Amino acid sequence: MSNKLSARRSVLATLAGSILLAACASAPTPADYAGETPLLDLRRYFNGPLTAHGIFSDRSGKVVRRFSVKMTASWNGNQGMLDEDFTFSDGTKERRVWRLTDHGDGRYSGRADDVVGVAVGRASGNALNWHYTLALPVDGRVWEVQFDDWMYLMDERVMLNKAVMSKFGITLGELTLAFSKP
Repeated sequence: MSNKLSARRSVLATLAGSILLAACASAPTPADYAGETPLLDLRRYFNGPLTAHGIFSDRSGKVVRRFSVKMTASWNGNQGMLDEDFTFSDGTKERRVWRLTDHGDGRYSGRADDVVGVAVGRASGNALNWHYTLALPVDGRVWEVQFDDWMYLMDERVMLNKAVMSKFGITLGELTLAFSKP
């Protein structure tokens, strides 16, 4: 009997330790990437023509949309413009024009017609984290969904992007993109 009790206590202690460790874990912040290179400078990377290819996966991980994007980016001082033309695998086309502001010290903001309010971002090392709300048309209605958007500069030509889309704190899906400069 004492071996069973001891085994149960060991399992409970292990379970409690795992829960405690999970509770202590925190979401990444841009500062976690401060030492990573190459250094991401949005004004340098988002300048000139770019392309991207991406997928949207639902919360089960199933890919439900594929797309490509042709972009043109430019800066005038600390003000930038990123003009994105999306083509989805079903032939649908969309356009989004971002108006970006470099506030210095790795802080950025952005606006676009379908972004509710202002997107705020923070860059450090090779990474940028954006937070914004997007007005997304779904079945004749418009949903306001939140994006936690991470970009990682891999080299001078390639940047990877992973964004989690949620509503009321519930994950709806993930967006994955690979940006490329000629």
